[in-house]
Amino acid sequence: MNATLPYRANADLLDEKYLAWKEDPRSVEPAWSSFFEGFELGMAQIRPSGAPAAKGVEQAAAGQPLSEKTLAFRTKVTNAILDFRRIGHTAAWLDPLSKTAPEQPLLSPAGLGFTDEELNEEVMTNFHGQGRPMKASVMLEELRRIYCDKIGFEFMHIHNREVRAWLRERIEGRLDAPAPSPEQQAEILRWALEPETFERFLHKRYVGQKRFSLEGGESLMVALQNIFEKLPTVGAQEIVMGMAHRGRLSVLANFLKKPLKVLFYEFSENYVPNMVAGDGDVKYHLGFETHRRAKSGDEVMIHLAANPSHLEAVDPVVEGKARARQRHLGDTVNRKKVLPILIHGDAAFAGQGIVAEVLNLSQLPGYRTGGTIHIITNNQIGFTTLPADARSSFYCTDVAKTIEAPVIHVNGDSPLDVAFAAQLALDFRQKFSRDVVIDIVCYRRHGHNETDEPSFTSPNMARLIASQPSTATLFRDKLVKDGVMTAEQADALQKELEGNLEQGFSDLAEEEKTKGSNPFEGSTAQPQPRYTHDPVNTGVPAEKLRNLGLKLVEPPPDFKLHPTIEKRFLAARKKALETGTGFDWAHAEALAFGSLLSEGTGVRLSGQDCRRGTFSQRHCVLYDNSTRERYIPLQNLAPEQGRFCVYNSLLSEAAVLGFDYGYSLLAPNVLICWEAQFGDFVNGAQVIIDQFISSAESKWQQPSGIVLLLPHGFEGQGPEHSSARLERFLQLCAGCNMQVANVTTPAQYFHLLRRQMNRPFRKPLVIMTPKSLLRHPQAVSKLEDMADGTAFREVLDDDALTTDPNRVTRLIFCSGKVYYDLINFRKENDIKNAAVIRIEQLYPLNVDMIEKVAARYPRAQKKWVWCQEEPENMGAWTFMHHRLEEMTNHVLRYAGRERASSPAAGSKAIHTHEQERLVEDAFSV
Repeated sequence: MNATLPYRANADLLDEKYLAWKEDPRSVEPAWSSFFEGFELGMAQIRPSGAPAAKGVEQAAAGQPLSEKTLAFRTKVTNAILDFRRIGHTAAWLDPLSKTAPEQPLLSPAGLGFTDEELNEEVMTNFHGQGRPMKASVMLEELRRIYCDKIGFEFMHIHNREVRAWLRERIEGRLDAPAPSPEQQAEILRWALEPETFERFLHKRYVGQKRFSLEGGESLMVALQNIFEKLPTVGAQEIVMGMAHRGRLSVLANFLKKPLKVLFYEFSENYVPNMVAGDGDVKYHLGFETHRRAKSGDEVMIHLAANPSHLEAVDPVVEGKARARQRHLGDTVNRKKVLPILIHGDAAFAGQGIVAEVLNLSQLPGYRTGGTIHIITNNQIGFTTLPADARSSFYCTDVAKTIEAPVIHVNGDSPLDVAFAAQLALDFRQKFSRDVVIDIVCYRRHGHNETDEPSFTSPNMARLIASQPSTATLFRDKLVKDGVMTAEQADALQKELEGNLEQGFSDLAEEEKTKGSNPFEGSTAQPQPRYTHDPVNTGVPAEKLRNLGLKLVEPPPDFKLHPTIEKRFLAARKKALETGTGFDWAHAEALAFGSLLSEGTGVRLSGQDCRRGTFSQRHCVLYDNSTRERYIPLQNLAPEQGRFCVYNSLLSEAAVLGFDYGYSLLAPNVLICWEAQFGDFVNGAQVIIDQFISSAESKWQQPSGIVLLLPHGFEGQGPEHSSARLERFLQLCAGCNMQVANVTTPAQYFHLLRRQMNRPFRKPLVIMTPKSLLRHPQAVSKLEDMADGTAFREVLDDDALTTDPNRVTRLIFCSGKVYYDLINFRKENDIKNAAVIRIEQLYPLNVDMIEKVAARYPRAQKKWVWCQEEPENMGAWTFMHHRLEEMTNHVLRYAGRERASSPAAGSKAIHTHEQERLVEDAFSV
């Protein structure tokens, strides 16, 4: 311990600091102030046998120096209590593979500075044991039993005194708490036996199949079942949970009660995924939803999220789903009714950066879910990598200290302690609405999977595990020895669980006998309507749009706006409403949001700096220039409007996009938009895009309507501020899994947003939003373009063409901002024989509409050109190339930047030269 800390001070320094603090609390460092506050609350009652109570404090208050002997003994007692609270966990017997607890010399009587004589002295302190007089040796033994048994607590890093005091009282109150009843202990044995029996059954029936067994970590089920049974008593109704592979099948069978016959069928060689679309996924990735009835009679809904092999990627998705459920239940203030639970592996919790990002979400206004219970099945190994090679921190949980979450370390072979940890975690979460971590230190009986051989890389650990009785066996023997139950009762419980599994196996055989090789066909998700290119009338009556627009430009009386926002931003919008023209990108977006809200549809927008907008274009939150009071016009349209939420996010892509994606799964009637600060930054969320957004409907039958707004455009701003990687999204497109658009007018954007909520199916929508087009004088729309009777057009014919279509001999196809460069070059050079066709929606590609537009130009069939700003190996070229060639039956020509490893040049001069050349090439290649 650091000798300069206040609780390790020498007597003279302690006396000096204490007197200074009494005179002026602000005159000493915060650490000293906190120490003396505790001293005043309880330490004043510490005294050697026979000494007057609070003698030292009375002397100090009177300005008299404390006696050296009194102060020295008081300091040792204070130090001892604080040291056990601070580092007692380092001496706890947490490892079930260890035969003894680790030595911690600092917590020995000698390490704490006590002499044999002092150990027999009587102490009495309100800081421990509720002021009961006891010998110092008895106090130390009690502290050791509390903090150094098979459960260890980390909570002294928490700054909030109320939180620390609450935890301390619960933790130290264990000594006086009644032991669980025999019935409760028998129930805990059942919870430990269920996964063990289940895993052994699978091992016997399905030899050699991967299942990522929970064996060695069966106490996970004790924690989950304890939380489940206690949940109704603390006012909660639902659990939304996520986990990786290990133990998932056991959790499905024993916690969510997925029918055994269905689960066993997924092990069958004849198994065919029962999908309504797509190809399905392996059994240890699948999610499940169910209702279970607790012993109290209350029903609890449980959602287990499906997830990929990318460990921890599911974490933000679970948090988003939980918040959506809280919204559905009207629990947006206290957030007590829906509990998120995340189950982690030790290596992943320490190693995956998204864990820290999700922890950082926990107290932010737009993302908090009332606290998450994190449970770590700490196998003390990751695949073949031991902790010494997997992390630099002492514990795998240390990242949780960044948000001051309490951490409860517990020996997985001590189910009673695991049950206590689960109860404490649940009560803490409900009390303080904060995250809490349970670290179940256990082991992995087999390798990473059941075909893996762990002794290749960890022979010593493998030998220890092979000789280790199971958690349930150890607990069963203890209960029999303590007289809680008889051996016959324990055997009967074991046979009951085995019988249930055999019955499930028999039920499957009967189903296959009567219904064929796919007995559960048609019993899962229902298909959503197929994708269609049929236009949807998303226009809004002009008068309604005008009325909405006026409400968006009228702040409250006496609200002092920044002069620029008042004289330019709002003035420009007022002028557009008056004249019916000049609607820019952000104005059209606001009208799209406002019209949806007026129809009762909710809108959620989140992302880095999205309230103002990266390019100072949106200003959907107005600030008083004197007080910074906020006014959000979109929240003040009508009494019965939909709910509008807009949040500046933390500086994260993966966690925030994952959160909003999860939200979209359980809030399908809310327009959920995530905006990247620059489109390039979507790179940081690639796992969420690959593993969830593009493929979840195919793998897990989970449709989503999330919208990604990705600023994209080559304007000489360098490699990291140009490309939203359009090519990557197009590469992921198949089976109408998502929509990718690169639109060119505000009205098109307006209709695209509204169309997202006005079709009977939900597909993710990726929009390459503009930068320079936000204020481009040509990229404006009229009110009539958004009025009733109008709709989004997936392909735009050349409305700027001034010549007869029969004279056109060249068709230039493009998408996005380059359109304006092309038509301006054509006008400047008086080119009459070329038409510019805009592909506004790149996927799903409306081939019929392209062919219909192209048919207007019969002389141009031999000269089709694709023009793009991006390098040849990026952008839409590789996606559009063969599709357009199939339509024209001729070689498609390319005009764009040359192939490159970097998305864009770092020089404005080089950019300008390249841009001019590619535009010129479009008319000449």
